[in-house]
Amino acid sequence: MDVIIKNGIIITALETYKADIGIKNGKIVTIASKLDDSSAEIIDASGKYVLPGAIDGHTHLQMPFGGTVSSDSYEAGTRAAACGGTTTVFDFAIQQKGHGLIQTAKERDALCAPQACVDYAFHVVITDLRPEILDEFQDSVNFGVPSFKVFMVYKKEGLMADDGMLYSVLKKSKEVGAILAVHAENPDLIDIRTEKFLKEGKTSAWYHYLSRPEFVEAEADKRAIHWAKQLDAPLYIVHLANKEGMEEVKKARDEGYEIYAETCPQYLYFTNEVFKREDGRNFVCSPPMKGQESQDALWKGIKTGDIATIATDHCPFQSYEKDWGKDDFTKIPNGCAGIENMYPYMLSEANKGRLSFNKVVEICSTNPAKIYGCAPQKGSITIGGDADIVIYDPTKEFTISQNNMHSDSDHTIWEGVKLKGYPFMTFSRGKLVYKDGEFLGKPGWGKFLRRKRK
Repeated sequence: MDVIIKNGIIITALETYKADIGIKNGKIVTIASKLDDSSAEIIDASGKYVLPGAIDGHTHLQMPFGGTVSSDSYEAGTRAAACGGTTTVFDFAIQQKGHGLIQTAKERDALCAPQACVDYAFHVVITDLRPEILDEFQDSVNFGVPSFKVFMVYKKEGLMADDGMLYSVLKKSKEVGAILAVHAENPDLIDIRTEKFLKEGKTSAWYHYLSRPEFVEAEADKRAIHWAKQLDAPLYIVHLANKEGMEEVKKARDEGYEIYAETCPQYLYFTNEVFKREDGRNFVCSPPMKGQESQDALWKGIKTGDIATIATDHCPFQSYEKDWGKDDFTKIPNGCAGIENMYPYMLSEANKGRLSFNKVVEICSTNPAKIYGCAPQKGSITIGGDADIVIYDPTKEFTISQNNMHSDSDHTIWEGVKLKGYPFMTFSRGKLVYKDGEFLGKPGWGKFLRRKRK
């Protein structure tokens, strides 16, 4: 064996037990109560928890948007991920007009491969649906990209899918064994409300929230679920942030439909009150944080299993870029950092007793692996699986600050948030890539993950 992790408490989605883990050639080869191998490097995890690495199923690295490009390159974003215990990152490859699905994924891979510090995969965002694109769905699945996304917003930016396109893509996804993710908001309501606020001179970040409040998101959630139910097609709603949409997801799941909801740490910790702050523009993302009632509903959804996954929608911009909208919320680039904060925040909440550690592993690692087709290679501590492992110190007190983060963003919305417990080590396929505040990995280590949904 190359590495043995000894004396730790292993936590999976279903079990908690004490055992040693043996690693060879990047894989977990044995799990036993007592392992010895004089040739192996010994990692003593006494007093610590041993978890599967997290999977962030929703990031936007090096993404052109709002007149600029998100501030984390693939290197910076995956470096930050590793330092927060995330060992697999899913990014969105956005189809350009005239381009094919596999072409889109390959172009993004060419950009990512030399930079990635942990393993990665892509969802292809469909923006230019033509008959030949529908014909390419099966080829994309065979290529190892069985997940797609459409935006139900961003009409002016040329990204939006109308109901006809949404219906067609859902139907084809079901036929080929893929899954469709949707960003659900109503663009027409957003445009009407935005125009009204601008005419009235209401231009602060608070009006970003008021231009797209709870019901604007909820209507689109209901519409997407309606079409998925008519086709009995799998549907994945990204960054769910409102109570009414949460209730609609629960109803569909109770009726037996394959509907998944993802939410993000920023919706679980912050409410719309942040948009009233002096630095409110730094929190602008879409959909925006909602009221306390919605936050409570999301936490309830986690406990009932109706929130299937946690992801970040990591899409940071620099402070000076956020400042473009200081006097006009429509000029604020939408997005926040979070890739390094997801697992530590959720594990801290478990450490405080809000939910179990097993539930955190389930929604941050095991479920995304299953839903997106990379289990059992990822998402669990299993013999034969990749040795993507986090050693977590439940006793460490940690205060998030820009000074101790590892991305290229010049600020964090999590500044000053205190956590109970923090990742101590992160292994990516058996390689130590982070230890006690220091990144030890290197660009180009991460591999493209070809997936297959069952």
